[in-house]
Amino acid sequence: MNEFRRITQDPAVMGGKPCIRGQRVTVGMIVGQIGAGRSIDALLADYPYLAHEDVLEALRYAAWRAEEREVDLQRAS
Repeated sequence: MNEFRRITQDPAVMGGKPCIRGQRVTVGMIVGQIGAGRSIDALLADYPYLAHEDVLEALRYAAWRAEEREVDLQRAS
């Protein structure tokens, strides 16, 4: 099993979504920003209280969660 020391879940913070170190920065926000083409450096400049390892662990966490189940995507025509 993977250990994620920087990812926290608390029902009182962001509705229980996985967050970085108890802050109001969700894994989904980080993954969405990277997926939209933002660089890690740009993300860290916008959120100076995050560390490079926070972003990397968020990406690892998202990849780990994605492996838990498969979602059928519609095929392109």
